[in-house]
Amino acid sequence: QVQLVESGGGSVQAGGSLRLSCVASEIDVREYCVAWFRQAPGRERERVASISRSGYKEYGDSRTGFSVGGRFIVSKDNDKNSLDLQMNNLKPDDTAMYYCATRMFGGCYRQPDEYPYWGQGVQVTVAA
Repeated sequence: QVQLVESGGGSVQAGGSLRLSCVASEIDVREYCVAWFRQAPGRERERVASISRSGYKEYGDSRTGFSVGGRFIVSKDNDKNSLDLQMNNLKPDDTAMYYCATRMFGGCYRQPDEYPYWGQGVQVTVAA
């Protein structure tokens, strides 16, 4: 059973930084697309960043108009078998639940429905 466990959420002031980590079990993150999504109350779930099997990175979500503006960096840690998200210069609009997700076949997609495996999520709160 694929398991994804996120950590690193919390509360910060605007302009601060957080690093999220998603540790995977029963899969090798090097072999699959893994992605970070987020969802704020009353808003659509949107992709934050993803890394494909080949290492291609994508940020943001054109469906919602979300752009990270160079503030976030996504990476895989092969030693930890994890997907990490470094978030800098955080803004109050970044406040949301952040989820890790993966899919077994093909490349990465923006649509959450394309991902069958999800973590429980971590809360990120950015105060003005």
